[in-house]
Amino acid sequence: LLYLTASRSDILFSVCLCARFQACPKESHLHAVKRIFKYLACTPSLGLWYPRKSSFDSHTYSDADFEGYKVDRKSTSGTCQFLGNMLISWFSKKQNSVALSTTEAEYITAGSCCAQIMWMKQQLLDYGFDFEKVPIRCDNTSAICLGKNLVHHSRTKHIDIRYHFIKDHIEKGDIELVFVPTQEQVANIFTKPLDEQTFSKFRLELGL
Repeated sequence: LLYLTASRSDILFSVCLCARFQACPKESHLHAVKRIFKYLACTPSLGLWYPRKSSFDSHTYSDADFEGYKVDRKSTSGTCQFLGNMLISWFSKKQNSVALSTTEAEYITAGSCCAQIMWMKQQLLDYGFDFEKVPIRCDNTSAICLGKNLVHHSRTKHIDIRYHFIKDHIEKGDIELVFVPTQEQVANIFTKPLDEQTFSKFRLELGL
């Protein structure tokens, strides 16, 4: 299943959640894995689609589920990167430390997303593409203000310094933090369970 997430991004959150228990699984985890297989059996035709005439602008989504993991209360980060309508990179990962607020969880995720964007920008330079102010779409206004306003940093000294590099890249014009309503936050599919209608909507926007 972990190998399959390379082409089926819609199962990434569920598979990664189950993978946390693979060292000592219980019967409930086995039932969850069986449900994933049943879902795959019912949707064999789904896969990533890269249309030839898609635009080539870069944009990303960044989201976090604050303390969504009930075992140790750590938040889950989820991001996805697009070139036009083509999904080219995505991840769902439990954060290393316990976030003290939704703003902190979202800001840490945006920092991880920024690092991925900088790597992508460097790779695309080899092909003659130079992107400026790549938008990171975030649904938390406080996290956006934190990245843009130095004054807010005095209240966030407990956040690891490596996440503050996002501010430097905003000032350099490499990226920009853009607000997106929660109902349009595609990265939600990588951070939390969703109802069927919302899941289907975001799955379609991923290009599946």
